[in-house]
Amino acid sequence: QVQLVESGGGLVQAGGSLRLSCAASGFTFSGYVLSWYRQAPGKERELVAGISAVDGSTNYADSVKGRFTISRDNAKNTMYLQMNSLKPEDTAVYFCYARGWRVVWGQGTQVTVSS
Repeated sequence: QVQLVESGGGLVQAGGSLRLSCAASGFTFSGYVLSWYRQAPGKERELVAGISAVDGSTNYADSVKGRFTISRDNAKNTMYLQMNSLKPEDTAVYFCYARGWRVVWGQGTQVTVSS
């Protein structure tokens, strides 16, 4: 079964850190562009960070630049999002996304940052 499974979400105080993981199964994502999206209540889903399939180059939303780091381990078929200096406005459901010859979404993991 082709799927992405996120983990690592939770409740953290402002200023804290979390590390999200996204594990792929049923396919090899080494040739896929990978991204993290998030969706806060009442808001549209937005791109947080992406990492290319070719050279590992990354891009970030302005709101998370300097605080979040996206990475991938193709040998483990896993992607990560290290989130530091978290703010209450980072509260959202975080989704991983893979785009290659198919598109795959994870089911999401809740991140809640308390003030």
